[in-house]
Amino acid sequence: MKTYTFDRNILPLLVACLLWVAFVVPASAQDTNATDKSKKLETIVVKSNKKPSATLSQAPVQIVDIEKMENSGALLLSDALKQMAGVTLRDYGGIGGMKTVSARGLGSQFSTLTIDGVAVNDCQNGQVDLGRYMIGNSSFISLSNGQPDDMLLSARATAAGSVINMQTSEPVFMPGEHTHTGISLETGSFGLLSTALSLQQRIGRKLSISAWGNWLKSNGDYPFTLYYTPSHDGDYSIERREHSSMWMVTGDMNLFYHISSNRSLSSKIHYVQGYHDLPGPVVFYATRGSEDTREKLFFAQAKYNSFIKQASFQLIGKYQHTEDLYEDFSAPTISRYLKNEYSQNEGYLSGTVVWKPYIKINASLASDLSLNNLHSNLKKNSNVERFSSLTTLALQYKTKRFSFKSNALFTFVNENACDNPSPTTYRRLSPYVGASVQPIASSNIRIRFFFKDIYRTPNFSELYYFVMPLDSLRPERASQYNVGITVPAQVRYNSDSTSWHVWSMTLDAYRNSIKDKIIAVPKQNMFLWSTMNLGIVDITGLDLKGTLDWNWQKVSLNATLTYSYQKAVDHTNPEVTKIYNNQIPYTPRHSGGMTLYLKTRWFNAGYNCMLVGKRYYRQQNNDDSLLPSYADHGISIDRSFELPIGDLRIQFQILNILDKQYEVVRSYPMMGRNFRLKASYSF
Repeated sequence: MKTYTFDRNILPLLVACLLWVAFVVPASAQDTNATDKSKKLETIVVKSNKKPSATLSQAPVQIVDIEKMENSGALLLSDALKQMAGVTLRDYGGIGGMKTVSARGLGSQFSTLTIDGVAVNDCQNGQVDLGRYMIGNSSFISLSNGQPDDMLLSARATAAGSVINMQTSEPVFMPGEHTHTGISLETGSFGLLSTALSLQQRIGRKLSISAWGNWLKSNGDYPFTLYYTPSHDGDYSIERREHSSMWMVTGDMNLFYHISSNRSLSSKIHYVQGYHDLPGPVVFYATRGSEDTREKLFFAQAKYNSFIKQASFQLIGKYQHTEDLYEDFSAPTISRYLKNEYSQNEGYLSGTVVWKPYIKINASLASDLSLNNLHSNLKKNSNVERFSSLTTLALQYKTKRFSFKSNALFTFVNENACDNPSPTTYRRLSPYVGASVQPIASSNIRIRFFFKDIYRTPNFSELYYFVMPLDSLRPERASQYNVGITVPAQVRYNSDSTSWHVWSMTLDAYRNSIKDKIIAVPKQNMFLWSTMNLGIVDITGLDLKGTLDWNWQKVSLNATLTYSYQKAVDHTNPEVTKIYNNQIPYTPRHSGGMTLYLKTRWFNAGYNCMLVGKRYYRQQNNDDSLLPSYADHGISIDRSFELPIGDLRIQFQILNILDKQYEVVRSYPMMGRNFRLKASYSF
């Protein structure tokens, strides 16, 4: 079997490391000399990662910060997103199963994942497996429907239907501190073991670096109930999930260089390597799979920001390399098993300039260029290349009580495949309009609205790795409408001022419409498929989120409540009565959740609940395709100890405490009741 290495890509890694050293060594030496020559008191700058406003933004924004993620025991990015309204998660079972999200029914490929504002791309599948990203060194996770209000937003983020951002935690040092170190160990049911190391180092007054590494593994051999009827009323047997083990190693290094009060540079080197057994669906009483995947991901990125009196600049550069190996030992081939190898490379450049001609007006121009290529061991279309150019022109008017923003995005895509004699070109102009208004000066309540047109070009798998005419597939087009009301934090004190509570709320109604929806259907058998444009999907929905923080002396309670209503129906052809006006697969009408976290002087306790209504796994909504509703409850208890050197935190969790048997994806049973124990030590 071929061994996967990065030998042929060692040059980009060496260049990234040399750039790292070039920034660290001179800055360190400069600050050391300055210390020797001056006896002035050291200036302490307290930094924090800026979070988008959930109540002042024109488009809905949801945020889960690091404290809430730790309290809920979130381990992966997908764990944090489950706590957000309007998110439909597809989980293919177990801690190692593939995980994707659909925001407001648009589909996972309309969502873009960014890390520190820089997009992560997958040109092959068009969607990122969120189960491959750990949240260990993140300060917060945000989900923006439509697009964030930031005028420095890259053109690629503007092109998405929703943006998921993972913000890396920037080190904060108190006077006299130069080093922070942390170690954590987590173990749990079904062979779960996760260990992490972190280091934050201050080098002078302007420069700091951080490094974080994690090793995660699980056997994944959990028991489940196999029902012999769709209604779950008949006979059943207790089986065990097999061929579901996984391991994953993650390494992350960051540099934060505050050149001056209005200039900054940050860079990141990220590496992930993993192995996942794919247990496969439980079909015809077969519970063991025969597939596995091996993946490697490496990227190096840098971002430079500059702010002057009437202008702001942002420059982003990134190189990303991905390797994937898929094996199926049951597929009949010449070598007795199927082995597909894929290798992706991307070069990405982004530049944004914001000009402020008047105190209330901002104008911006953003331009992104990217070059992607995909190599595979397949006989057909083994080499595919795509060049993309995205340009956004935006205008913003903003006062204390009113804000308005409009932008136009021009998309140009040109691609070539080795077996396609003529290149394929896509062009599109997409508008956006958003506004937020505070109608009553004495009240902080705001009303917001946005409209956005988005455009998704087919990914390489849809275009080249199915049996179909190459020039017949059209891009998907979608329209988004949103109107909402936000109530910012309202503080209330008791008469004796010994206790207080703060609450906030957001309520948004939306309408989305997708045209030329791309679907894949079997052409001759389950091994030969064809992709085609067949579909108009209309989505009407409502998202509600409320938060409450209550404090009484040394006892505090944080509560969050979310509810989502989604009517996502197929409006393709009224003559096909079996599926017309039916709910699209895997989209519940009703869903929601609740989290509670209690802090006392002795211990802390948490409770979370995720509620998902009934869904259908086929286009035809009937009893045979029904997936029943479920509720997933979890509890946790933790305590922190102040040691002579550092702090120790112990946390114990029980997940799915009622041992509910459910499926997120048909024939992929989820884990029942399971336990986790985590110890974290920082100094």
